[in-house]
Amino acid sequence: MTTDLRCEILMNVGRYETRVALIENGVLQEIHLERLSKKELVGNIYKGKIGRIVPGMKAAFVDIGLEKAGFLHLSEHFPVKEGAEILVQVMKDPLGTKGARLTQQISIVSRYLVYMPGQLQIGLSTRIEDEVERQRLKTLLEKMIQTDQVGLVVRTAAEGVLFESLEKEYEFLNKLWQAIQKNAKKIKPKNRVYEDLSIGKKVIRDWVNASVEKIRVDDAVMFEDLQNFSKQFVPEAFEKLELTKSKAPIFERYGVEEELQRNLLRRVNLKSGGYLVIDQTEAMTTIDVNSGSFVGAPSHDETICKTNFEAAQMIARQLRLRNIGGIVVIDFIDMAQEEQRAQVLHIFHKALLQDHSRIKVSGFTEFGLVQLTRKRTHESLLRELCEPCLECSGRGMIKTVETLVYEIYRDLQREVLAFKPESGFLVCLSNCVYNGLMEEDPSLLAELESSLGLVIQLKSVPQYTREQYDIVPF
Repeated sequence: MTTDLRCEILMNVGRYETRVALIENGVLQEIHLERLSKKELVGNIYKGKIGRIVPGMKAAFVDIGLEKAGFLHLSEHFPVKEGAEILVQVMKDPLGTKGARLTQQISIVSRYLVYMPGQLQIGLSTRIEDEVERQRLKTLLEKMIQTDQVGLVVRTAAEGVLFESLEKEYEFLNKLWQAIQKNAKKIKPKNRVYEDLSIGKKVIRDWVNASVEKIRVDDAVMFEDLQNFSKQFVPEAFEKLELTKSKAPIFERYGVEEELQRNLLRRVNLKSGGYLVIDQTEAMTTIDVNSGSFVGAPSHDETICKTNFEAAQMIARQLRLRNIGGIVVIDFIDMAQEEQRAQVLHIFHKALLQDHSRIKVSGFTEFGLVQLTRKRTHESLLRELCEPCLECSGRGMIKTVETLVYEIYRDLQREVLAFKPESGFLVCLSNCVYNGLMEEDPSLLAELESSLGLVIQLKSVPQYTREQYDIVPF
């Protein structure tokens, strides 16, 4: 985090949904939500039962009591057999058609430390750059662990923290792990042993630092809960908590609601007049950069460069806003000079520094594309808030009226052979296709009746989507 960064956290709490927004220097950068009907599972620990083992994949499917079995990669260190009961932790939430990704290497995250029972390793966040501080923290960890069979990773928030605070947290994690083990012995398989923190508490634990000035909460019960949590675990967050009492919804007041709706669109406009087109599929996300109406630069080359520079910054922001993970392929506008490409990559890398997720960026490929991977543990914002369109069956496109008219024409010809009706057919269809048949080309219907030697009646059904129709013989 840069020292001149000024942040606010907004929490909108509803009966069935909690939404959190991160504002950096007055600009919305991240939105996260948690719904009562679909709570986040990452970090939860379950007592699972191994179902099917797939030796070729070195994997097993584990029943943890969810709709879909979880996927567990097997290593030599954890030999298992079908029907065995094991303790597993969720690494990734179920995504699309895939079940949760599981691990047997348990880790419990706290404010300063990541506690890893039985893993016997020490690590430090790469964001702690000062070598003297890194050595100090490493020495403290070794002093705390001594002969304990446990691994520890120091988080960024621990930089400059006194030994007493770290030791207190370590003792708490030790006791928590003992309680988890005790609970695991009592409960039956396919049940949760430990549930990670709610979204509000995770935000307090993970996001609060010197750059965060206010944490505004619009619900009194949540506010009091976060106050109690902060007092015990994150004292520096306590004074930053503020209960908002305005009648206007907090996301409306700060313009988050409007921004949220824009984040569901494919097209993102740039200030210069250029724009991005973002397409998310199950396999990857593609981002296309277009100059659009931008003609402000003196030359064509400068127009391209300025559009790409602006696009690089906007793409970094959109990755966070939309919580896009996995493989991302970016098609910047073609640039003639290698120096220009290097500038775009420099701007892009700099803009990505604020991102909390782990990102790896490749240079330009021989086809002029930039590829990156962004760690994905949850669904993207689009997939959390939307589902495949029933009208277009998830294609993102819809058939034209003309295409459907000809499709119905062919189906009627087939139905004649299948049903051999005595009088004719009733065709129930949407308003727009009905209008297309009756108004745009009425001769088509007359020709069809003549060729089939049957009566064809049309009925407009307002509830039908454009591509929906039924053919009924009579």
